[in-house]
Amino acid sequence: MVTTLSADRLADLQDENAEFTLVDTRPADSFESWHISGAVHFPFEPDEDIDGRLEEFEETVGDADRIITTCAKGISSGNLATQLESATDRYDVQTVDGGMKGWSGVYDHVELDVGENLTIVQVQRRAKGCLGYVVGCAESEDAIVVDPTADVDEFVIAAEEAGLSIVGVIDTHVHADHVSGGFDLADRLEVPYYLGEQAADRGVELEYTPLGRNEVLTVGTREVKALSAPGHTSEMINLLVDDRALLTADTLHADSTGRTELEFSEDEGERGARMLYETLHRTVLAQPEGIIVLPGHVTVTAAGEFEHGAPGEPITTTVGAARMGIDLLSLENEAFVDRMADAGEKPSNYEEIIDRNRGVLEIPPEDRVELELGPNNCSA
Repeated sequence: MVTTLSADRLADLQDENAEFTLVDTRPADSFESWHISGAVHFPFEPDEDIDGRLEEFEETVGDADRIITTCAKGISSGNLATQLESATDRYDVQTVDGGMKGWSGVYDHVELDVGENLTIVQVQRRAKGCLGYVVGCAESEDAIVVDPTADVDEFVIAAEEAGLSIVGVIDTHVHADHVSGGFDLADRLEVPYYLGEQAADRGVELEYTPLGRNEVLTVGTREVKALSAPGHTSEMINLLVDDRALLTADTLHADSTGRTELEFSEDEGERGARMLYETLHRTVLAQPEGIIVLPGHVTVTAAGEFEHGAPGEPITTTVGAARMGIDLLSLENEAFVDRMADAGEKPSNYEEIIDRNRGVLEIPPEDRVELELGPNNCSA
């Protein structure tokens, strides 16, 4: 009988540089648009027979001894693994439980070095590059969670591991690439749920506490200041923590900026791009050079690689490093707007995800992961 492997264990094997060959059985278009790092492609249907294709499979995997199969949900890959085990004793075969759906729920918790009495844990979603945060006071052990995904237990665990208790939850904006867990987490813990004060103009129907421009939340002895940062969305806020770290969400990533046409689609993002230019140059780059920038996403390539850094490592930059290293930030206003007009493929199902995150569309929990499968595509 073929043994299953959890997606978390697959991630561990990757991190350990273990020897295995990962075989993805999905159709070619699905594989080419997004797959796990290091996977090879061998399309195989849920009801297909390996007879007549064994030689082709052997050519695909080369001299591999250990085979791990995966697909969208674990069905076709499980079929392949079962048939391989019966057809040949050449391989040690396992299959990933839940396939890419399971892989979408793999997280890393990375505690950041941000100075004395301030604790920040970056919660990384490995498959999509979503970056959420637990921001806490080491003295009072109070914490807020920023931009949690729907896998809210990951943020509860991250806070517990850091010895912190969650007293509030903030969404920096209405997310378009993934289902937010912000309201659900706040409701579960009976703590305030915060959005920027302009969220009312986005038609948000969830109950939330608005954060005004330059409003300061105290978290124990730490201060979290809400900075208005329109561009990626009209209601976007960035969060300045103790004048040490700036949580920039999709305003500024470690190697790019956020895109602007997901909300501002009527003019291909031009209005948003002009807002974003002002936000970047008047707000973000106006901060001291040494401020640590903590983005809301890192781009995951079609080949499953982080474009900046690696899973389990801090994904950060500084204001000074961003100014010098990101070419978009050196452009004049009109050139910036022109560049932002071509941000590439949009996130999957982004309109439905936005409506769900505004609280105007119900999506059953069992359908959420499938709705948001694929890369985040939030960078310009």
